[in-house]
Amino acid sequence: VQLQASGGGLVQAGGSLRLSCTASVDIFSLNAMAWYRQTPGKRRVLFAAILKDGTTNYADSARGRVTISRDSAKNMVYLQMNGLKPEDTAVYYCNAEFQGVPTMEYYWGQGTLVTVSS
Repeated sequence: VQLQASGGGLVQAGGSLRLSCTASVDIFSLNAMAWYRQTPGKRRVLFAAILKDGTTNYADSARGRVTISRDSAKNMVYLQMNGLKPEDTAVYYCNAEFQGVPTMEYYWGQGTLVTVSS
């Protein structure tokens, strides 16, 4: 599984960005797709996820401002972020979870940098 993330950039506080992630496989073959984010010196943390059945999960920091969605025809997952804050500055990574045999497999995109200026 290959993942290609895009859409990061520089935005002012209060602004919006939409990140995109294109998968090389049918996204319904995946258990879940997610966005993680990472700031320097800290571990990568889950920000938003969408499961195979369409259930979405959000980190507390994302809830109410962020929407994860997908377009199965394009094998794409999106992360719409509104009301961005300087603390949202991070590298955002697309992630896919695949039920391999015998273990779960995880794949990562290359990361896209989001910078929010105050």
